[in-house]
Amino acid sequence: MKFKQNISIINALMRITCGFTFLTWATAKMVKKPWKSQSYIIVAMLSAMKIGEGILRYCPVVDAMENGQNLMAKEPKQENESNQSDSY
Repeated sequence: MKFKQNISIINALMRITCGFTFLTWATAKMVKKPWKSQSYIIVAMLSAMKIGEGILRYCPVVDAMENGQNLMAKEPKQENESNQSDSY
């Protein structure tokens, strides 16, 4: 799978910083209250995902949004062209 970096260096540093912060918080909570660890595991997994996105400088959500905007930009032109040809 080939991908292009789609987030800036400052955005990547923020993702890494926030990811490590939340990962540390979640693991500390899991150590204190292991019987309530299910919700903290979810936070830990999401934090690890943000750390990975920051390191790779690639976010699949940003990529999906950009592709969606590109598709939306192309569709109205095609609809307008078909509407104009039908009216003549």
